[in-house]
Amino acid sequence: MFPDFNIFAGKRGKAVEEHEISKVVVKRLPRYYRYLGDLLEKKVERISSGELSELMGVTASQIRQDLNNFGGFGQQGYGYNVKYLYNEIGKILGLDKVYNMIIVGAGNLGQALANYVKFEKRGFWIKGIFDVNPKLKGRTVRGIEIRMTDELPQFIREHEIQIAALTLPKSGAEVIAPILVENGVKAIWNFAHTDLHVPPNVIVENVHLSESLMQLSYNLNHLEITDTEKN
Repeated sequence: MFPDFNIFAGKRGKAVEEHEISKVVVKRLPRYYRYLGDLLEKKVERISSGELSELMGVTASQIRQDLNNFGGFGQQGYGYNVKYLYNEIGKILGLDKVYNMIIVGAGNLGQALANYVKFEKRGFWIKGIFDVNPKLKGRTVRGIEIRMTDELPQFIREHEIQIAALTLPKSGAEVIAPILVENGVKAIWNFAHTDLHVPPNVIVENVHLSESLMQLSYNLNHLEITDTEKN
């Protein structure tokens, strides 16, 4: 589920404001951002759509079409300025802003997310971790205190939390999600194995790990069948 991409458009011009960007294009933007970041680390100053195509396994025409949704960034005969394009895609993705975030569910997955230091580098600041297990109360993960879920309403309001990561079992997520919404959380990163029902002005990004693994299983099975048929 994606919001109207116009909210991320910033100053990118009328081309973005006049239509909603395809979800498929939005999904590719973080990948562009990652590859451009790698190029920056290698001190690459400019790159053509053809060269970027070879790196990413996406056709050059697809790259140009994707970027033209935001007004275009390249110059004929020059290509793309890597640093400029990296920064502009970061702005489109909203990474020039700071977001306050909490994690609800302090099990292995929740603690792994809390230990991921690159969130802060991208502007996502983890302000608190919550759980229902009283044995975890007061413990810290990378200096962040684990609190009980009954503290959620006040904490969300006091710290102006915009994003909540749910690393809970299905039943827990379905109980907690309405509390998050009622207290002003506008985006939920949902790792629970359930589809949450929230108002249309709340964004949910589902990360169902088992479904991803099943897709991998399907592709592996299909590959094995194809190899057998070839032999």
